[in-house]
Amino acid sequence: MKQIETVEQVADLRIEQPRLFSATHEEIAQGLTTDIYFVKTKEILQNMGREDAQVVAEIFGRRPGVFAGLPEVKVLLESLGLEVWSLEEGERFEAKEVVMRVHGPYSKFGIYETAILGILASSSGWATAARTAKEAAEGKPVLCFGARHVHPAVAPVMERAAIVGGCDGASCILGAKLAGLEPSGTVPHALFLIVGDTLEAAKAYHKFMPPESARSMLVDTFKDEVEESLRLAADPKTGLQSVRLDTPSERGGVTPGLIQELRARLDQAGYSHIKIFVSGGLDPDRVKLLSAAGADAFGVGSYISGAPAIDMTMDLKMVDGKSTSKRGRIPGLAENPRLKRIL
Repeated sequence: MKQIETVEQVADLRIEQPRLFSATHEEIAQGLTTDIYFVKTKEILQNMGREDAQVVAEIFGRRPGVFAGLPEVKVLLESLGLEVWSLEEGERFEAKEVVMRVHGPYSKFGIYETAILGILASSSGWATAARTAKEAAEGKPVLCFGARHVHPAVAPVMERAAIVGGCDGASCILGAKLAGLEPSGTVPHALFLIVGDTLEAAKAYHKFMPPESARSMLVDTFKDEVEESLRLAADPKTGLQSVRLDTPSERGGVTPGLIQELRARLDQAGYSHIKIFVSGGLDPDRVKLLSAAGADAFGVGSYISGAPAIDMTMDLKMVDGKSTSKRGRIPGLAENPRLKRIL
């Protein structure tokens, strides 16, 4: 796909409507998601005969985080004949630490600066939030349930980044598949509302879903969570492995006391093998609190999907073999022995 070259091409661009507003892969590769000033820069350099200027660009983050988004950046740059060095995905980085370095003609990759920084900023922000949630769980499973909080075009990007950050799985089908996993999740409240009874719905799930699908049922739709949990656990036709608490805020949400009571009553009734899975508005503080009360696993959504991007900056540090920088930055390359050549 040929990159956009001139301001005139931008002016002549016509977008068909109606369409989804998200950019296609082809539009990103063309450079249509870039800031217009990079197109103007490319056109000026071409007219000046400077389009082949050899540069080295460095990318750093404004705050610490977990590095993610590398495979998408590689897709953008891999056919351009550039030399690229980078941290590995999942590595932590410090504020101002160089996470990526690009060597080559500026005209080859300058138009992608906006896309590259956006990919790394968003993915690293999501991965960092996921790492924080996973650390709060202290080894217990954490699933990403954030797809419903973001535009569907970026939902798989977000959930894949969450897995890079440390989540054990994700509910978004494409997000999990991109990370090499099968999507995680059982059923929503809608099934129970349509069937009209939690036990009947649980038995139907066990009957019709494949054996590898987790037998984890919501128990807060109609009745007291403890009552419903004991009811499902007592019926072998549910194959119950865990119960999921997603009690809405209108009913007080999931509390440590509720988990403690549920755990005690399950144990007293001989169901100590039944795990307690918690979801609904969780952040690291609540994960830690509910884990201490006896929760076994967690579904975290908006805390990850709503994580702020980690502001990324690209600086030219070498031009035609000479060290350079804008004011306020130190000319020349910043040492980072952790960078590995990827292209």
